[in-house]
Amino acid sequence: MRRADRLFQIVQHLRGGRLVTARKLAERLEVSDRTIYRDIADLIGSGVPVEGEAGVGYVMRTGFDLPPLMFTREEIVALVAGARLIRAWGGASMAEAAEEALVKINAVLPEHERNSAERVQVHALQMSDLDDATRARLDRLEDAIEKRTRMQISYTTETGQISDRTVCPLGLFFWGKVWTLVAWCDLRDDFRMFRVDRMDSDEPIGTFKRNARKSLTQFFKIQRAKGGDREPGT
Repeated sequence: MRRADRLFQIVQHLRGGRLVTARKLAERLEVSDRTIYRDIADLIGSGVPVEGEAGVGYVMRTGFDLPPLMFTREEIVALVAGARLIRAWGGASMAEAAEEALVKINAVLPEHERNSAERVQVHALQMSDLDDATRARLDRLEDAIEKRTRMQISYTTETGQISDRTVCPLGLFFWGKVWTLVAWCDLRDDFRMFRVDRMDSDEPIGTFKRNARKSLTQFFKIQRAKGGDREPGT
């Protein structure tokens, strides 16, 4: 978690006038007590009305609220266009979350910026190429990447052959109208990219541990060394 996100979460946990100990905050945010003490000191130094002390707990005075989100016009265009793109071309859960994100963005923007968001004329049209099965598979693969779930996939190669692979999913990439999965392939003992629309099945078969040699970072290093990106579907 980025430090800015952690500071925001601390403020949220301290809302409501309840006393919260540093240990409790540390457990919720998965950091050390010492990190929480430093963060609390920085929040107080920046003017956030937090009261309390180490060993006792902290509380935030009532009436304090974070300022409304402020974005430049370019940032608003990027946020709205990105959400619309995922709504049209993402997985089913991604599309639903993108729709909700647009609602939340509008809800927290000041009125003049809200009008700017509504005027953004960048759109992504939903095409028939992305069927419901592929949308659902995108959600499952995204979840597998997040949870490091090893997957058994059945895949149709570019030549029309059916291939069963055991893979460790690492990342999803969108190529305009095609999604590809970057994964570590046990059969090839190497990185491979699979077109999601060519997958016939995907089943979880356990989990995998982080491995620097089989990471997305290592994949990018290899690609840079080769001087480019692989074509999707190898």
